[in-house]
Amino acid sequence: MRISLISGAALMLAASAALADEGHGRAADQDGAVLSAAAADGTLAAFDILAAHAHRKGNLVTFHMTTNGDAGAEVPEATGAVGGAGVLSYVWPTSLDPSAVGFEGGTGILALAATSHPDFDDTPLFDENQDGDPANDGVVWHSHWVVLTPTEACGPGALAVRDIPEGETPQLPATWPGFPVFLDSPGFSPVFDGPEIAVTAAFGREVALEGAAYDGVTAALRVNADIHAPLLCVTDVFDVASGDLSLPGKL
Repeated sequence: MRISLISGAALMLAASAALADEGHGRAADQDGAVLSAAAADGTLAAFDILAAHAHRKGNLVTFHMTTNGDAGAEVPEATGAVGGAGVLSYVWPTSLDPSAVGFEGGTGILALAATSHPDFDDTPLFDENQDGDPANDGVVWHSHWVVLTPTEACGPGALAVRDIPEGETPQLPATWPGFPVFLDSPGFSPVFDGPEIAVTAAFGREVALEGAAYDGVTAALRVNADIHAPLLCVTDVFDVASGDLSLPGKL
């Protein structure tokens, strides 16, 4: 995957409206954080996880991550087409059932993701770059709920965002953007501060959050060149905080 470095502050300012618990400190400094040693294999520093953590205040959960570089500084290079487009992501897989945020229950791994992808926009309700056009700002880091499932068509042992086959009408969140996959665009803005990324998510008050498990992952995804099932495959996993996706973190 080709990656370009964004040096300006524009992307960070566009994401500054997050509902975040800014006083909580670095993920790496928190009791119970999932800690990860710095990579020795050339992993890009912005995606080299040092710690992942999540904490809650009532029905608000702040997911944050400490990296070995400037989180959010790298974005995919635009290709000019949706088919084959690259996606970069910071991901917090959880033990919560997908029904916790409005998806059909029992359908896979519910994960919160912060993503950047300049070739398409999947947040039609939000204008992240504040230029008056809500359909041209996919490169600005933004959040999604996704449901991940093992998908051999993406490669041995690979994961994909769960597809919605033609003719099926599963339960989906109110802010589903219309893509034929289990993906939601809730509008929780990521906040970046040097090596830190944080996203605060709101849940319904009926959702049981205490003790929910989580992990941290950095990964690249790619849209199928034919824009057909599987639509969105995980193609590269840069780092996993636990090392084995065992979700050892607990709220």
